[in-house]
Amino acid sequence: QFLRGITFYYTDIIKNKHVSIFDTTLRDGEQTPGVALTLDHKIEIATQLDKLGVDVIEAGFPRSSRGDMQSVKAICDLGLDLDVCGLSRVIIDDVDACLDCDVDMVHAFVPTSDIQRIHTIGKSREEVLKITETAVSHIKDHGVKCMFSAMDATRTDFDFLIEVFKVAQDAGCDIVNVPDTVGVMVPTTMSKLISDISKHISIPIDVHCHNDFGLAVANSITAVEAGASQVQVTVNALGERAGNADIAETVMSLQAIYGATTNINTEYLLETAKLVERYSGVAISPTMPIVGENAFAHESGIHTHGVLKKSDTFEPGIMTPEMVGQIRRIVVGKHAGKHAILDALNNAGMEPTDEQLNEIVTRIKDIADKGKRVTDADMFAIAESCMGRLAKKERAIDVLEVTVMTGNVITPTAVVKAVVDGKLTKTVATTGVGPVDAALSAVGELIGDKIRLTDFKIAAISGGADALAEVVVSVEDKNKRIITASSAREDIVMASVEALVNAVNRLNSID
Repeated sequence: QFLRGITFYYTDIIKNKHVSIFDTTLRDGEQTPGVALTLDHKIEIATQLDKLGVDVIEAGFPRSSRGDMQSVKAICDLGLDLDVCGLSRVIIDDVDACLDCDVDMVHAFVPTSDIQRIHTIGKSREEVLKITETAVSHIKDHGVKCMFSAMDATRTDFDFLIEVFKVAQDAGCDIVNVPDTVGVMVPTTMSKLISDISKHISIPIDVHCHNDFGLAVANSITAVEAGASQVQVTVNALGERAGNADIAETVMSLQAIYGATTNINTEYLLETAKLVERYSGVAISPTMPIVGENAFAHESGIHTHGVLKKSDTFEPGIMTPEMVGQIRRIVVGKHAGKHAILDALNNAGMEPTDEQLNEIVTRIKDIADKGKRVTDADMFAIAESCMGRLAKKERAIDVLEVTVMTGNVITPTAVVKAVVDGKLTKTVATTGVGPVDAALSAVGELIGDKIRLTDFKIAAISGGADALAEVVVSVEDKNKRIITASSAREDIVMASVEALVNAVNRLNSID
């Protein structure tokens, strides 16, 4: 209670303050090394961000390439509720490229720190002031919102920073952005900088924080405390170098801890993160806050015992998994206690005696101590063995035959023959981006919409070209129950199919 009192003391600073969310996943996020989004992917992400409730998206940098011009224009044509912004240098041709896309806002920037101003654009301070005034005026003459960024603001001489912001403000700028371009700020200095800027500037202040020292979210929140009314974020913290402030972490910190408000529909945070993960190819770390696989997962016996009695014993309490589209998971492993394992078995309709439970726990820990991941399917198999109990239901699917065709001139195709629900033999053929995808799609078509695959991991557990591959999958049914299962084979396709089938059958057996 004492700690909770301290938390509330600090939240009073911005309690009920409304904060605007500016998402730059499609611009700065795409600048993540190795990330390249197609037009279709950008359109789908933009639509998802609109569903999520962000206020502004930076759709791209139209002048940078024909592709960016095309994608920004296409997103503007979607008719989304949010504002679509285009990035521009303080160059008229850049601004016009944004205007040609029919953006709602132009985000014009210019380097202002001496190191960037001298070495990137080679202009004097006076020239920077002049081109800033010209660009902002040109934007406002066309009746479009304008955000002005003093690039590398956190390493810019303060007096000059205020001077350039005032020039932008006098030219009609709607909001100024303070970018911590190389991520060198800490919360205390960010707080002072924003507070000092707000004494000289009357228009709203936005911040764009990079994560080079892991402080992007902290700096963004501190900036709001000091007077900023908008924060720039990306999904899954994508962006240049170490990335930007993560949208989920920033929004949930502002709302759950501080009591501030945003327009974000937080129940779509996980859904959005997964979509961007799929299209960007950048995996979400299991330990990533809010949207990571382990964010609401518990294995330790002490933790699980507490959580099963009262969830906020070992969770924040002010943020539940349901608030962000997650579910709470009790994970079986070497640290698992009896209460967690018993709860999982009870939920599956299994009621072991104390003696049986002790044996189940011992066998699970023995497997985990050998370095093997214990899946839900493993746990149920162990329990059935110890209890002499058979699954309640027939297997949902028994695969009889799998045939895969692939090659440089053949679309990967899989043909799967199986017995479904213990009676009907079916054969389906599907294509995919690769042989594994094709095979899993075929299994999915056989079982219909009963379950969906939520996670897929593969790892080589021996060396050489004939390495043994272990596949671990998670599937979810319509009741939001998730189960994990695994398989290990030299043939990756068959290991994948077996793991999925094991998970589906195990889920079917506990209906």
